[in-house]
Amino acid sequence: MLIPAYRPIVRRSKPLLKQVRTWPAGAISALQDCFEQKTWITFKEAATDGGTVNLEEYTASVTGYISKCIDDVIVSKTITTRPNQKPWMPAEVRMLLRTRDSAFRTGDREALRKTRAKLSRAIRESKPAHAQRIHGHFKDTGDTRRMWEGIQAITNYRKTSPSCDSDATLPDALNDFYARFEAQNNVAAEKSIPPQNDQVLCLTAADVRRTLRGVNPQKAAGPDNIPGRVLRECADQLADVLTDIFNISLSCTVVPTCFKTTNHRPCA
Repeated sequence: MLIPAYRPIVRRSKPLLKQVRTWPAGAISALQDCFEQKTWITFKEAATDGGTVNLEEYTASVTGYISKCIDDVIVSKTITTRPNQKPWMPAEVRMLLRTRDSAFRTGDREALRKTRAKLSRAIRESKPAHAQRIHGHFKDTGDTRRMWEGIQAITNYRKTSPSCDSDATLPDALNDFYARFEAQNNVAAEKSIPPQNDQVLCLTAADVRRTLRGVNPQKAAGPDNIPGRVLRECADQLADVLTDIFNISLSCTVVPTCFKTTNHRPCA
């Protein structure tokens, strides 16, 4: 028996599974209530030993509690994207496709006729709706981000992450490259002692609150894994505790590990 050489793309490629986190209605309000009712001083008291505050423990407990509250209000979903799935096909069209196939397999001609009619109507409505969504990306010429999203949707552009170099000597080579400026430096490093009348920089809650409200929610979360949306929307509830952490960090001249840890990833 002859086997056709052509194989549909749905059989040649596996479906992609993507885990996404969605914010249901009222999630931000629930977070604000959770932070408003929390007594933040308990974290500081738990991290204090002999009158000295352990900044690492204090910061880790606060950021851990914030992350825990975020996990309680958001909803995680697994999205399946098939290789033959068109961008104009919403969930309604995909459901009608499955219903049509089910009616075809069962041999129910009446159900198949009705399902085909509904499917044709849904396709006719979904294509112009998708075109309107694409056109909406170009209405505001000052919003370059939405314009770029529209171009990506039109061209079906997908970023491909380059593979990392598996050479074990690469870290040493990079270290030697960036350390070459200090190779001829024979001057010993000295820590400067600040004057006695020098005052340590002290932040106010108003300064921190204003900065949090200016956070861009579209930016990726930092090493503390707190989304920018939470920092901006819950600025009033988080300003006091973050101000306390920042001032302790400034007075001790120590930056908490969770605020400065970085992940090195190749750029696309």
